Amino acid sequence: MYKLAAFLAVMAAPAFSAGLEIDIAGEANGTIVIDLFEDVAPKHVEQITAIAAAGSYDGVVFHRVIDGFMAQTGDVENGILGNDLSRAGTGGSEFPDIPAEFSDKPFERGVIGMARAQNPNSANSQFFIMFEPGYFLNGQYTVVGEVTDGMEIVDAIKRGTGANGAVIGQPDVMQAVRVTE
Repeated sequence: MYKLAAFLAVMAAPAFSAGLEIDIAGEANGTIVIDLFEDVAPKHVEQITAIAAAGSYDGVVFHRVIDGFMAQTGDVENGILGNDLSRAGTGGSEFPDIPAEFSDKPFERGVIGMARAQNPNSANSQFFIMFEPGYFLNGQYTVVGEVTDGMEIVDAIKRGTGANGAVIGQPDVMQAVRVTE
């Protein structure tokens, strides 16, 4: 009986452990490594790894960066460096929005969450990295992973101004995003 239970547990586990490597340039320069939680948010992980594998995150800016809170990026429609960034943060990908996959994983420093509109089922391509814990987000946003290397790079990302954290001038950019296993 125990052998059967162990076998079923292994078969139910994800086939691989996905992650991302993100090369950042600007005020911050270097590579961050992210472990994605495909067991916690499988639909979100599937979508962001598909976007990354297609190269769609390459050249996308950190458009909303609030000191002591988080750095947001991932607008593959309106957040591409070299384009008009006035609408950065309002777009998504060609994929449909993803239903919420809320979990009991807390929003700690280094956690990656999916950005969304008012509708909890509106996450698409944008995500944010926590500078500090944000427990008020728990159960309200989908946790998709955590930074496992390079938080000093995240800490150096150019900060925005005002309450919404809009980055003025040249924002930092994800030069290249690679899917890892």
